[in-house]
Amino acid sequence: MASPTNGRGGWHGRGRERPSTTEELEAKAAGELDPKIIDGKGIAAEIRREIADEVEALVSSSGVTPGLAVVLVGSRKDSETYVRMKKKACQQVGIREFGFNLTAQVTQDELLERIQELNEDPSVHGILVQLPLPEHIDEQLVLSSIDPAKDVDGLHPLNMAQLTQTNTHQKVRGLEWSFGNLDFPVACTPQGCIELLDRCGVPIAGQRAVVIGRSNIVGIPVSLLLMQRDATVTIVHSHTPDPAAISREADIVIAAAGRAELVNADWVKPGAVVIDVGINSVEDKDASKGYRLVGDVKFMEVKSIADKITPVPGGVGPMTIAMLLRNTLLAAARCAAQGAGGGGAAQDAAQREREGLPPLKSAVL
Repeated sequence: MASPTNGRGGWHGRGRERPSTTEELEAKAAGELDPKIIDGKGIAAEIRREIADEVEALVSSSGVTPGLAVVLVGSRKDSETYVRMKKKACQQVGIREFGFNLTAQVTQDELLERIQELNEDPSVHGILVQLPLPEHIDEQLVLSSIDPAKDVDGLHPLNMAQLTQTNTHQKVRGLEWSFGNLDFPVACTPQGCIELLDRCGVPIAGQRAVVIGRSNIVGIPVSLLLMQRDATVTIVHSHTPDPAAISREADIVIAAAGRAELVNADWVKPGAVVIDVGINSVEDKDASKGYRLVGDVKFMEVKSIADKITPVPGGVGPMTIAMLLRNTLLAAARCAAQGAGGGGAAQDAAQREREGLPPLKSAVL
């Protein structure tokens, strides 16, 4: 998963769990009583409990235990932290995690070989390559090499393209809208944004939505999801004239620009719902580390006029990992429905031996 401040794709942000500032802690505490604040952490915890129950049911009914392979290249401290969080989350819901820690000197061909091994492994239902990758590795080539069915980050070009298809309008197929009814994985952070709206009872159909930012990670996929849910969607980006005027027309604002506190009260009409995906550091001499973390929205200012708003942290960030877990569960369920997918460790080992594959284990290259 990429950092929102890595400079790729213009304006964009990526929700993640992060340290709290004094203002953010106050906002979090206020959220326990303030109905305006969307408690992403609490909603994510509820989803994790649901996933744990569904994993148990899947194992009981099919013998298939969802498996997630997490590939880390190099030793960036932030990436190592995010990988630990994902592994811990898997353990908490009953998903088997396979860790692959590769050195920063690993060649592109060696990384692609590792991914191909995971593509072919029946006990692995999801593959996640932690971003960013070292400069000598073609990031897009690596993401494209993942089996689309195992792309639980939802970043494979084919999965991104699926969002543009009319069959994603589930009512066309006679189905109630649900991520579980889609037959492909959806990018985690955009999925988390939609889930927050749904679980807070925010209507989407017929609403005017403005997405600030046009990255492949958040802006474009969340725009397509909103459109598939029958919202009228406008994307605001760095070349949009008078973006505040356009944003003020929105019933729903998704801020994913990667610009610290870009969105102030002048950008938001009274009664709008605001989802802040951004994470940015700003200088603060009074903070112990000399900086504090903020979103793309001036939280306290916008909160005064919004109907609902997500805090930073505690809003979108916790949802991203929850959606990763759900994507892994859904991938395993699809395999089980097709009569494929690994069961317990003993069954997996036997199946790998029959297929002439080496034992799967955490590895370091």
